[in-house]
Amino acid sequence: MPPLPFIYPYNFIFWLVYCLAFLQEWQMISGRRQKADENKRQDRGSFRLIIWGIQFAVITAFICAFAVPAATIRNGQVMCFWAGIVILVAAAILRRHCFNMLGNHFRPAVTVIQGQPVIERGAYKWVRHPAYLAGILLFVGIGLALGNWISIAVNVLVPVAVYGYRIHVEEQALVETLGTPYREYMNRTKRLIPFLF
Repeated sequence: MPPLPFIYPYNFIFWLVYCLAFLQEWQMISGRRQKADENKRQDRGSFRLIIWGIQFAVITAFICAFAVPAATIRNGQVMCFWAGIVILVAAAILRRHCFNMLGNHFRPAVTVIQGQPVIERGAYKWVRHPAYLAGILLFVGIGLALGNWISIAVNVLVPVAVYGYRIHVEEQALVETLGTPYREYMNRTKRLIPFLF
């Protein structure tokens, strides 16, 4: 049996949510894309790593969902699908919220300008990188909806790794450029999960 995102009526729901989540994502990124050579020093290849890493994870997850039926979640597959859809929707909403909070300071590649403010409103009041948490959750949702243990593992591990590198790079650039205000913000907040991490 194919994964639920390829069986009616689940396919209609999955692809509608998937397209709505990622259409806005790509519009936002392409609308603010920078010249290829701009800010290579600050970004250190993190944007390119995210693009390639995420494409690898999603393609691998879809292939594994079909090619490794032994890893299919047998009990609770429908519940897993719905959990994935809920996480996908919640993550897309959180990403939009983060883009709105950052406003003109959102850039696809790491770009920190001397004197820019430290954003501490909305989700940024609680964690330093809610947009990256939302990015990770988007792919966790896809993995769950596919209902395959390998798909879930790939869509957890790869995004955690690429966004983890991005967080490291971005925090270095923020500390180097903004100095004390960002260090103080780091002391008050966790990276991804309020009160924990």
